[in-house]
Amino acid sequence: MSEGLWISEAEVVSLMALPQAIDALRDGLREEAAGGASNMVKTHASWANGSTLHAIGAVFDGWGTVGTKTWAHTAGGAMPLLILIDSENGSVQAIIEAFALGQMRTGGISGLGTDVMARPDASRMTMIGTGKQSITQVAAVAAVRPLTRVTVWSPTAVNREALAEKIEAKLGVEAIATQTLDEALDSADIVTLATRARSPFLSADSLPRGVHVNAVGAITPERAEFDPALIARASVIAADSVPQVRKLSREFVDAFGEDEARWQRLRPLSTLVAENAVRPADADLTLFKAMGMGISDLSLGIALFKAAREAGIGRPLPTITRQAPRLTL
Repeated sequence: MSEGLWISEAEVVSLMALPQAIDALRDGLREEAAGGASNMVKTHASWANGSTLHAIGAVFDGWGTVGTKTWAHTAGGAMPLLILIDSENGSVQAIIEAFALGQMRTGGISGLGTDVMARPDASRMTMIGTGKQSITQVAAVAAVRPLTRVTVWSPTAVNREALAEKIEAKLGVEAIATQTLDEALDSADIVTLATRARSPFLSADSLPRGVHVNAVGAITPERAEFDPALIARASVIAADSVPQVRKLSREFVDAFGEDEARWQRLRPLSTLVAENAVRPADADLTLFKAMGMGISDLSLGIALFKAAREAGIGRPLPTITRQAPRLTL
């Protein structure tokens, strides 16, 4: 039984950059498509002021690892932890501080969805939402398409202007903070939504033909970013986790209801990746819905664990000696 590791945030960042995270996600989704990986569907609970407790996980039986990630999203912040467990003997392989990992996973899956579903010549991106995920979302798209311009919109002027400045400084891509949503969407090739909106703001007729949309913000039923009618325009629709979309996405539940024939239109991203799919030449819109899933987190976690072992990085976990519980006072 090998020694387990605690891998810190700083070590995660030293071992993996976003383009490498996209490669790790591609490998993990290929494993899923081949039947070697399966998800534990996300569970969550809520309490005061919209705070939420989340748990997701996955089994990579062929890779000898299972695991879970858990975190509490609160007004004061979050600190997720990813736990990797040996699938043969149940020992802990690694505990990984997973804030940067989660940003790379969430941005990276949008990058992978874009790579598979957007036009090969797509070069103009619109970023809607200016939260902590936004710069990673833009960087992930820039990793798979040669962006020449990014337009940024959120309801708060200072936030959209700050993000535009950050994009230019960190990624070297022209970025424009627009005053209106319509102005941001004008001539877009790729649109990414990463907001905490509770009502749809992106309508079915607001996008030009040929756009690819990444919808990553509405991951619980009380949230929604796009009008369900937009789905009818999409020639290809994919999700990282179809079961989680069916359980937690109000946009898709409102659009498809109990109609199984409609739900068959929603394809797992892993299938498209395994097929080396490309966007149909005549596609009007394509839509990728990201919910966050254990396979994605473990894809990065397993790659990080291997890299840490090879580099001699990480703090050894203390040896656990089992004890019988005390049955009386």
